[in-house]
Formats: sequence, structure tokens, C-alpha cells
Amino acid sequence: MAKCQICGKGPQFGNHVSFSQRHVKRRFNANIQKRRMMLDGKMQKVNICTSCLKTMSKTQG
Repeated sequence: MAKCQICGKGPQFGNHVSFSQRHVKRRFNANIQKRRMMLDGKMQKVNICTSCLKTMSKTQG
């Protein structure tokens, strides 16, 4: 799975816990999107998480 190229967020691991309290390993994937962004003065394709996208839209615009 891809990582965010801005903050480095990637998959995290934990347990799925059923009603009967059985624990099964599972993976929480980060919400990674591909976007074209202006970085260092040129347009680049970037894998970025949605929390970084939200923060960048607040600060840039």
C-alpha cells in the first residue's frame, strides 16, 4: 500500500473485535489519493493522504 509523500502516513495494524470478543488481526489503510500538485516550482504527481489535502486547502486558499 502507498504512503503519503507529505507526512509519511501508511497502513496501521490492529484487531477486529467481534461481539463475542474474538480478536482477528486487521489492517487500517490510510486514505491515499493521487493528485497533481505544484511542488518546488513544477507540477508533480503526488500520493497524498486526505488529511494533508484538507490541511493544504486551508493554508493555501
